[in-house]
Amino acid sequence: MPDKRLDSHPNVTFDRAREARIGLEEAVLAEPKTPEQIAAIIDDAMLEDRRLLLTRMSVSQFRALPDRQRSALDYCALSRSAILGDLPPQAATPHVALVSAGTSDAAAVAEARRVLAYSGLAATEVPDVGVAGLWRLLERAPLLRDMQVVIVFAGMDAALPSVVAGLVPGLVIAVPTSVGYGVATGGRVALDAALASCAPGVVVTNIDNGYGAACAALRFAHAAAPQDG
Repeated sequence: MPDKRLDSHPNVTFDRAREARIGLEEAVLAEPKTPEQIAAIIDDAMLEDRRLLLTRMSVSQFRALPDRQRSALDYCALSRSAILGDLPPQAATPHVALVSAGTSDAAAVAEARRVLAYSGLAATEVPDVGVAGLWRLLERAPLLRDMQVVIVFAGMDAALPSVVAGLVPGLVIAVPTSVGYGVATGGRVALDAALASCAPGVVVTNIDNGYGAACAALRFAHAAAPQDG
């Protein structure tokens, strides 16, 4: 018997029960897909009046979609993400902070912010507080100490996640970014630095993975929420 929780189309199998299992809806990675494949996926969601989150969608992919789909999508070129449908109400008090070393990290920050918003989790942004000017971070430390989750975005030497983790009690998620010159190009140095952090308990995502960091924060929020019964 086919599993009714899965909806199969040519080359696509939708996992309808993922949110019920893990609290996260399935997102569509647009980057490797053709415009025709993306359009077919969006059509399916529109026919069922279903929300949809698409990540890593380039401007050219978005522009290749039919007019009716483009007008229905909330597209963000910076984060390369698109949202179909309404966003849920946001919590009045954010419990997640998005901390970035510099404005060059903005794309990864925007991706995380959009994923959190899609799931109804508000976030406070603390931009441009890299360790080259440590006083900028220290001024915001009291705010960050009140956050359950602090997602830290940094390229180059990626020292910022370790410093933040030494200042706050909440969960720190490091997102190494592909920002930097020479050996720092591509983000591998930042990734290695985050993985080698001397601050205990730092969670590390892959390079530029704002989506993954947001999902980690959402899993933490679900686990920390009071359970019925």
